Amino acid sequence: MQRARNSQARKKDTRDKIELGSLIVKAGLRYENRALLLGALIDLNRRLGIDDGERARLMAIGNEAFLHDSK
Repeated sequence: MQRARNSQARKKDTRDKIELGSLIVKAGLRYENRALLLGALIDLNRRLGIDDGERARLMAIGNEAFLHDSK
C-alpha cells in the first residue's frame, strides 16, 4: 500500500516538473541560462509576496498566453 502511494507521489511530482518545464518553453526561455532563470524566478517570488497588483498583472499576461495557445 505504501509502495503504491510512493509511486503515485513520484509520478505526480514528475508530471508537475514536466508541466513547469513546458512553461519555460512556452515563455520562449528554453535556451536561457539556468542561473538566470532561477534568479528571475526567485526575484518574482519575492515581488509576488509584497505586490498583489504585480500578481494580477502577470496572471493577466499568462491567461492571455494560454488563450492564444488554445486557438
